[in-house]
Amino acid sequence: MKRILLVRHGESEWNAIRRLQGQADINLSQRGEGQARALRPMIATYKPDLVLTSDLMRASHTASLLGYPDATRETRLREHNVGDWTGAEIAQLMEEQPEAYANWRAGTFAPDNGELWEDFRSRVASVIDMARSSQAETILMVCHGGVIRAALHATLQLPPARIIPVGPASLTILAFPKEEPRLEVFNATIFAPVLDAPD
Repeated sequence: MKRILLVRHGESEWNAIRRLQGQADINLSQRGEGQARALRPMIATYKPDLVLTSDLMRASHTASLLGYPDATRETRLREHNVGDWTGAEIAQLMEEQPEAYANWRAGTFAPDNGELWEDFRSRVASVIDMARSSQAETILMVCHGGVIRAALHATLQLPPARIIPVGPASLTILAFPKEEPRLEVFNATIFAPVLDAPD
């Protein structure tokens, strides 16, 4: 049975200070590097046939630390483009624009110069479709929290408002039996679950 393993990158330097990154190319924090290394044995048990990574360095660095330095860079796995909110402090957005922030999290609002949720979901869905049509049985995608939420929306019709933020260096697994896609694992880490991870 085909499976897609979705791994969110480890904590980045901006995650640590709770700033929105979007497609800004921010690297892992030292803590994030440790998180990625700690996840490596879990991922190795699945023996992925195909490994893809977002080309943003927080994801590609995570892929390397997981043992896949030659993972194929895939630009469609980039994070949701948050436009003029790039670099904004999440707490400040929640205080000054609470309705806009809540609507953005729900996929019904895009900041100026940002990516509409439907466009983002379609972008992510195209990578999922490509993976499903490949010869590989187990596909690892090292990506971003928004990408994982978009994949769940596209595959399982779970709208983003119903999905908690995805924790750093966590594993989510989509399986594709003959009947219909199913969620096998969500937000799994070797540590305690992170339920309030910054986007």
